[in-house]
Amino acid sequence: MDPLLQALIMGIVQGLTEFLPVSSSGHLILVPYLFGWDDAFINSLAFSVMLHLGTLVALLGYFRRDWVRLVPAGLAAIRDRSFRGDADRKLAWLLAAATVPAALVGYFLSDIIETQVREVELVAVMFVVGAAILWTADHVGARTKDVGDVSFPVAIGIGAAQALALVPGISRSGISISAARFAGLDRPAAARFAFLMATPITLGAIVFEARKIATGEAAVTVEAQAHRRGVGHGGIADAVPHAADPHAAPQGAGGGVVANAEVAKNAGARQHELEITGDRCDGSDSWCKVARVGA
Repeated sequence: MDPLLQALIMGIVQGLTEFLPVSSSGHLILVPYLFGWDDAFINSLAFSVMLHLGTLVALLGYFRRDWVRLVPAGLAAIRDRSFRGDADRKLAWLLAAATVPAALVGYFLSDIIETQVREVELVAVMFVVGAAILWTADHVGARTKDVGDVSFPVAIGIGAAQALALVPGISRSGISISAARFAGLDRPAAARFAFLMATPITLGAIVFEARKIATGEAAVTVEAQAHRRGVGHGGIADAVPHAADPHAAPQGAGGGVVANAEVAKNAGARQHELEITGDRCDGSDSWCKVARVGA
């Protein structure tokens, strides 16, 4: 299938699933798997940035009136070092606090998440787990609180739940709404807080992923994915500088075998060289990193 059509379909899937309590990241793994797509661009970090950018534009467009109030209110709270009884000042910093857990988990564990928890079988299990959590949260206890009743410990707790959505198959909105419901918020309040909270973490994801692309870290992650996941990601070779020999890594499933073998061969050779020389792994050495991931 034409890569542009694949990209269009993936964008539609992202748009349909991002704002429902189902996992958009899980569906973005499942759809290419079901259709047998292995295009390098669809699997690239650059495409992920584009999808996140679309999500951010939608969030800012829908909640633009809220953010026009919240951003100045948050800055005013810094200036005055006080909320002064202003609900918008408090909400702005509640959302900032709620963003911290997912930001920390994403920063320190992104490589592990990108290379080791993206298998289709795990995604399927997480779909079921997420649905069970959502159903339970909607049927347990009384829920009469509004957004104004959210405290900082509660906001951080909801943010910690949001961090679980870094595992594909767990819906970000679903787990955030569930945590808010467990904390006693009614449905409209839980949904509003969850979607407002999505804006800063989505912006953070764009900045983080764009930085990886700019610094070349994305290539190392793609190399590690190719080494671990093999045939299904044949097109990744096109995005990996060290394995992008057009004669050795053509497009398609057959290219996946060659690309995987090429990555493994180079990583293994580098690891063997380090063992012989007794040198330590240098953080700037891409093949060394791949060898360590695949070990």
